[in-house]
Amino acid sequence: MLTNTFTPHVGGVARSVASFAGVFRELGHRVLVAAPRYENTPEREEDVIRFPAVQRFRGSDFSVPMPVPGRLSRALRDFKPDIAHSHHPFLLGDSALRIAATFDIPVVFTHHTRYELYTHYVPGDSPTLRRLVIELVTGYCDLCDAVIAPSESIAALLRNRGVTTPIETIPTGVDSERFAAGDGLRMRSRLNIPANAFVVGHVGRLAPEKNLEWLARAVAFFARAEASCHFLVAGDGPMKSRIAEIFNESQLADRVHIVGTLERSDLADAYHAMDVFAFCSRSETQGLVLIEAMAAGRPVVAIDAAGTSEVVIDGVNGRLLPDEDVAAFADALSSVSQAAPDKRDSMSRAARETAESLSLPRMAQRCLSLYERLIGQQRGDVEIESSAWDQARRRFGEEWKIFRNLTHAVGEIVQSPPGRE
Repeated sequence: MLTNTFTPHVGGVARSVASFAGVFRELGHRVLVAAPRYENTPEREEDVIRFPAVQRFRGSDFSVPMPVPGRLSRALRDFKPDIAHSHHPFLLGDSALRIAATFDIPVVFTHHTRYELYTHYVPGDSPTLRRLVIELVTGYCDLCDAVIAPSESIAALLRNRGVTTPIETIPTGVDSERFAAGDGLRMRSRLNIPANAFVVGHVGRLAPEKNLEWLARAVAFFARAEASCHFLVAGDGPMKSRIAEIFNESQLADRVHIVGTLERSDLADAYHAMDVFAFCSRSETQGLVLIEAMAAGRPVVAIDAAGTSEVVIDGVNGRLLPDEDVAAFADALSSVSQAAPDKRDSMSRAARETAESLSLPRMAQRCLSLYERLIGQQRGDVEIESSAWDQARRRFGEEWKIFRNLTHAVGEIVQSPPGRE
């Protein structure tokens, strides 16, 4: 598995890679992860190769890996991979294609991220750059043997953009048992939140692309009318101070609790301290935190967007709103707050059922089944230790494909009119 984000970084991609790798290892498979080095990376890790990286790229919480030629190849000669799984189309994603060519193995790509919505981290952000990113990612998909989409809406988006490689929808599952157990009262006591308060919660990276300024304004609007409302936010990032400012401006500073990044039992406690989970990001491909909240039995109030609409069923396990309307979002939160006990119990049960249908073991097995089909189709009886000439020929061919993808993407931008997605 090759990924540009991995633990100890906190985010959906890092969590997905770590989760799948963990289950595969428990089932007896060996997984080698290639990832960037972070400031607080553990000194000893089994089957993880770290690369030097630019830390906190452009003020974000991302590290940008700088692959060292030959380092991964040496490790792979002993590892003898059966498949390469890329989790990004750039940087280490190119390395995945080269590995697949060198060892004559299939390569899978998971489209975790809508990269065109992250170009604000790059100098020269513009509509042209966003279109270039879309063209590059689309071309990368077609260099792979299979593409995994975390949701049906992302699969449809990729097909609409012209991806011809087979696409399979496999969400990242959650450890539903882990999030089903939590002590919400313990977390409330720790934060001095009254036991009878109505707690709106959010978990995630506090980054601009998550639409968190709008969310903070919507929750503050609700809190001004609902005296028992408190807002619990677990996460860290550049939007942390802005969320606090919005509650200060609303004279609600004592009712917002931004607790930073939480792990393990603390995170489960935070979910259980909430009465409802609020979400308004439009940049997600799945929204893993939605499923975690549901595993804790928490209904979700969210804005309709890719990935979200496949998890949140309006009136069943939460509320799904078509547009960004502050008053409507506040009304949806109020509908949960004012719901009769049997209705809230019903929503809680439905939320748990949704999470269970997306459990990590089930999703991991679907991913393994895809691996097995690809290995059977692509490799047959081919030996990994093929001749140096064959390896060089395949590697040259892959380098040409990577270069051709870049030139094609640039050509498409030059020729296509503005406004094309």
